[in-house]
Amino acid sequence: MEPYISGTTRLYGLVGAPLSTAKSPRLLNQLFVEQGADAVCVPFCVKADDLSAFVTGARAIGNLSGMLVTMPHKQRMLSFVDELTSTARQAGALNVIRCQADGRWVGTISDGVGCVLGMQWEGHHPANKSVLLVGAGGAGRAIAFAVASAGASKLTISDVDEHRANDLAASVAAETGCATRSGPADPHGFEVVINATPLGMNTNDAMPVDPQRLEPGTIVVDIVNAPEPTPLLRAAQARGCRTQDGGPMHQGQALYALRFLGFDYRPNGA
Repeated sequence: MEPYISGTTRLYGLVGAPLSTAKSPRLLNQLFVEQGADAVCVPFCVKADDLSAFVTGARAIGNLSGMLVTMPHKQRMLSFVDELTSTARQAGALNVIRCQADGRWVGTISDGVGCVLGMQWEGHHPANKSVLLVGAGGAGRAIAFAVASAGASKLTISDVDEHRANDLAASVAAETGCATRSGPADPHGFEVVINATPLGMNTNDAMPVDPQRLEPGTIVVDIVNAPEPTPLLRAAQARGCRTQDGGPMHQGQALYALRFLGFDYRPNGA
């Protein structure tokens, strides 16, 4: 069944660029049909330089009720909302905006809680485990705080920008009490390795970590959602690792985001 669009339909969007591998519009539209909601989700392909102009126009759309925000706008969008949840302020990024009836935009982020929920559903709980997180961008920041808050025994954050990794590690340690530091992207000796970078989306991308340094039994989580499985996960499987693709995290993100937007969403396993 396809969404029925009328003059009273509420509009939700996915904002980012590129959006060729995005799954959120299909997921949301399926949910809207199942719940009989008078709503539709559409992709808005907006380049970085055009974000300000887009927001100006979007503010004028009276039936715009919410947006999901993806790369490259998760941090830049902070300056365009009226209010942030504590998780978004902590992470310094957002990926969900609720457009309220009074015209105020409220932003939050679902990456961190979504990642941890997905890991828990798959039996890969980070509690009491040593974790290597590669990537300290918008998603990586949220995941770092969520993994630390979920009880990781220690957390090492690696990023091509060493200053960014250092700053994030210091913030996570101060706010959560988890033993957190920055370091190289060497997975040897870690019980959990999480790729929170875009590496793997393109054919010629480098590996986020050296698969030969992975130990059998290590839990390897790759948040990249295409191709499936990613080169990292294929290499990790060959090493005897336990692997998890971006699907469970995406479901966890959807649960948190859609409930924030006012929908009762219950993915399988939740």
